[in-house]
Amino acid sequence: MGITVQNITGNTAMVIWPKMASCADSFYSIMYHPNWNSVLSTYSRKSFQKEERVPTTRSSFVVENLTPLTTYIVCVTCQSANPSSDQCRGFNTLERDPASVSNTKKELALGIWLTSSVLLLIIAAILLYGCLHLLCRRRRERLQGQIETSTQDHGKAWTKSPAYALEELGRQSQLMQDTEEKHPGGIQLATIIENPSACKEPVVLISKSQERAPEIAECSAI
Repeated sequence: MGITVQNITGNTAMVIWPKMASCADSFYSIMYHPNWNSVLSTYSRKSFQKEERVPTTRSSFVVENLTPLTTYIVCVTCQSANPSSDQCRGFNTLERDPASVSNTKKELALGIWLTSSVLLLIIAAILLYGCLHLLCRRRRERLQGQIETSTQDHGKAWTKSPAYALEELGRQSQLMQDTEEKHPGGIQLATIIENPSACKEPVVLISKSQERAPEIAECSAI
């Protein structure tokens, strides 16, 4: 068929074949396999690792995802027929392209950077959540302590208030008693002793602030 392989790199190769006028089918089958051994392998479609289909309007195809420094065999047939030896061609891939190596390194570095960034974000989120939770708990404990202290102070004040009121009331009562004993309404009490020789009517003593009333008593001689 005059199959040729061009533009071979470490990962790709372009397969070119002449159009076959006798192929009235709707597509070509491009089959390829690495490390081909013609002694152990047969030219059968099942012996090939991969198979691609292209329309009959095309006469070339770029095989991709090849392994560098590897021997391949590629065959082109009409539709899905088993290939023959004159429909196949072998080729060797080159070393990996420097650009491909650079792109691989960039992709690896980008993947590592993205993974590290995600891990750092997760760790930062966990630390932030822990700090906020700790601050909220301390604030809640502080507020609870203030509420308990205020309640205790209020209870002490409530307990002391009746005692203080009773003490004050007792002090005022004692003061009133002392005042009444010293000045019992300006009236001084006296002990009256009955004397046979005295008047039958008792003498009433009046305070100095009141005028002395004339004493009229009926006395009887002994």
